[in-house]
Amino acid sequence: MIIDCHGHYTTAPKALENWRNAQIAALNDRAAMPKPGDLKISDDELRESIESNQLWLMKERGSDLTIFSPRASFMAHHIGDFQVSSTWAAICNELCYRVSRLFPDHFVPAAMLPQSPGVDPKTCVAELVKCVEQYGNVAINLNPDPSGGHWTSPPLTDRHWYPIYEKMVEYDIPAMIHVSTSCNACFHTTGAHYLNADTTAVMQCIQGDLFKDFPTLRFVIPHGGGAAPYHWGRFRGLAQEMKRPALDEHILNNLFFDTCVYHQPGIDLLAKVIPVKNILFASEMIGAVRGIDPGTGHYFDDTKRYVDATANLSDEARHLIFEGNARRVYPRLDALLKAKGR
Repeated sequence: MIIDCHGHYTTAPKALENWRNAQIAALNDRAAMPKPGDLKISDDELRESIESNQLWLMKERGSDLTIFSPRASFMAHHIGDFQVSSTWAAICNELCYRVSRLFPDHFVPAAMLPQSPGVDPKTCVAELVKCVEQYGNVAINLNPDPSGGHWTSPPLTDRHWYPIYEKMVEYDIPAMIHVSTSCNACFHTTGAHYLNADTTAVMQCIQGDLFKDFPTLRFVIPHGGGAAPYHWGRFRGLAQEMKRPALDEHILNNLFFDTCVYHQPGIDLLAKVIPVKNILFASEMIGAVRGIDPGTGHYFDDTKRYVDATANLSDEARHLIFEGNARRVYPRLDALLKAKGR
């Protein structure tokens, strides 16, 4: 089985974006604020948005199952207050759940949280609980920078985040550390802000002792871990200078890197530098990079092709990356699959 741990609902019906635009337009006029019930999207519209997009590409490229969360750039936690984010998160999470019910063999939901700058993360717990207990979510997306590129929140190792971590440990679910839209002109959203955040998350974990408090806490660092694999020697050297333990002991029981790296040399390096047990297959297809690479004639985000082609992996290692590691990192997914005889 090929499990893609990084999928977003980027092809949701236009009505979702229209509702969000109306919500944003009403930020200063709450009487004009649209109600969740104003959004009308039928099951047929959901099917159409998936069958000719994500599902068609999954079948064409040979993947079987996607862990599916709301569109990352749409999370936009910097917009409005907690109530705005709470309503928006609930709507987006419900749509991903509905997709998982319509296509149960191909999509399993992961939740966005109703984060808001300066708001205690414990306010996110109710949505997390609902999504796990009612929707069967197997993971969450956690935004380390709800401010949208200004980095006003404490590091991920700070106790500020502990209410979320406590629930993650209780439910035995991982978090993908994923920022949203940048509203800072210095940082292009997908070309800089996303990769900066991935790299920053790794370094924060190196600097702190978070995993002493939460030994079973698991983070998936997307987009191949940002700059971390490419500069692994720098991180090892910095950890040594800071008197941190070796990285395999200090962070690699808890951090995992996905394969959303859009060229062969990048996957070759990831597979050579990072232990196989810490790599999970992912594509984020129909995401940040949607075009065809003129050098290969294939889509940039057809990442299975790179994993298949690299000389740095054995067949056993590929099986771990494609399936085995995801079942271990996402135990609720593993239990769901076993219950279906898969």
